[in-house]
Amino acid sequence: MASNRIDDNGVILRDARTRYTTGQREENGAHGAFDAELRRSGRSPRAEVIVSRAAAPADVAELLSVEGDVVVRARQMFDGDRVIQIATTYIPVDVAEAAGIEQVDTGVGGIISRMKEAGYDQGDTAIEDIALRTATSEESARLGLPDGAEVVTINHIGATADGRVVEVTQHVLGKGWKLRYAAPLD
Repeated sequence: MASNRIDDNGVILRDARTRYTTGQREENGAHGAFDAELRRSGRSPRAEVIVSRAAAPADVAELLSVEGDVVVRARQMFDGDRVIQIATTYIPVDVAEAAGIEQVDTGVGGIISRMKEAGYDQGDTAIEDIALRTATSEESARLGLPDGAEVVTINHIGATADGRVVEVTQHVLGKGWKLRYAAPLD
């Protein structure tokens, strides 16, 4: 199966078929899927992370089945000095506390690995909803896009085998991404 990589033109292949597997997330000590996919291409991944507790947007709170505050991991993700993705993750407080993921550095494999170790295994499948929308002025500025530019968003929903949603990550992608998915034929 293909790996996530960046080609000679700087296009980032985000291969959803493999990017979240343990082997890919933890490859060569990577701290999650983004770190691994950029390193694999010889790039320089970097993230600016702010961790806090706050109320989730209503649609996210509904998915997480929570009222009140959640743990929020707000990240700007870079290839070298260029912001290529904005990602905000919302996690129920009890899950974040059990997994020890309220610090900036969540270690090899990132939050999915920490959750699995804490008994919140997301199994072998996550749901990702993809949409195209106009970037906010803040997103445009952070991603270096002109006002009115469109961005691809990915709403990643991770749940345990019993159906509890333990993670919702909202990705906003700048230019230069290619998304690859697999579709069942049976």
